[in-house]
Amino acid sequence: MSDTPPRHPEKAHRTDNPVARKPAWIRVKAPVSPEYHETRRLMRQLNLHTVCEEAACPNIGECWKHGHATVMILGSVCTRACAFCNVATGRPDQLDPHEPEHVADAVAALKLSHLVVTSVDRDDLADGGAGQFVRVIQAVRARAPDTTIEVLTPDFLKKDGAIEAVARARPDVYNHNLETVPRLYAAIRPGARYFHSLRLLDQVKRIDKSLFTKSGIMVGLGETKEEVLQVMDDLRAADVDFLTIGQYLQPTPKHAAVDRFVTPEEFQTYARMAYAKGFLMVSASPLTRSSYHAGDDFARLRAARQAKLAAGA
Repeated sequence: MSDTPPRHPEKAHRTDNPVARKPAWIRVKAPVSPEYHETRRLMRQLNLHTVCEEAACPNIGECWKHGHATVMILGSVCTRACAFCNVATGRPDQLDPHEPEHVADAVAALKLSHLVVTSVDRDDLADGGAGQFVRVIQAVRARAPDTTIEVLTPDFLKKDGAIEAVARARPDVYNHNLETVPRLYAAIRPGARYFHSLRLLDQVKRIDKSLFTKSGIMVGLGETKEEVLQVMDDLRAADVDFLTIGQYLQPTPKHAAVDRFVTPEEFQTYARMAYAKGFLMVSASPLTRSSYHAGDDFARLRAARQAKLAAGA
């Protein structure tokens, strides 16, 4: 018998849920391009992790073909066990002191104009890993000053000063995902608190009004349309600029089951409603993920703000 612990030890007690067959509008081709393999080689060479791989993102082939990879810092093992997430759970890795420089090296090698940096949850660290986010931002700014930086941070629950530290490092976009509607938090995101995450986004804007804020949710977990619209209202009350909505896809039988596959037409309806509520930018589609087309979306987000300011809104 192997002594290797299960990839998701905290999920091992869950009843298996058969993985539903995906509809035609979600199926994607396996990654085979030379650029995909070169991006993978570079990440291994620099000892970097990507959320694209760890979270089994369906868009990895498309994004990596264009050299776009979302770097995941603070190791590859998370201290939480969310029911939707494929990232390994358990005892976290030691922090790599060279990680910020390696991220900067990857930005230079891939010639990125826009970088997305995310992380696992690190409840074991006094600052939740906020200091490493700051060091990565500083390293990239020094190496590639023209590259715009988007951070997708954990909630820093009970980590005093962490949100302030990252916001004051002035990333171009501060993203923190709500993930789902508040009614489903206990089952889907048990280690988090919905209103704490909302306060985080509101706090970032209060620290620096010029920062773009962004958040996203998954649908297909059992939420209602009315609950999704309430989340939109909550995010607008926190002055969030950019909303992403994507289909939840079940990674393994140990994860939460897909309640239903939301149609492309429903996503279009959500997008129209979100724009009507005042979001500057909305990305809503079955394959939308937080960092999917993030560089192009950032350019559109910046243009939308400029247009709003020019209109005197």
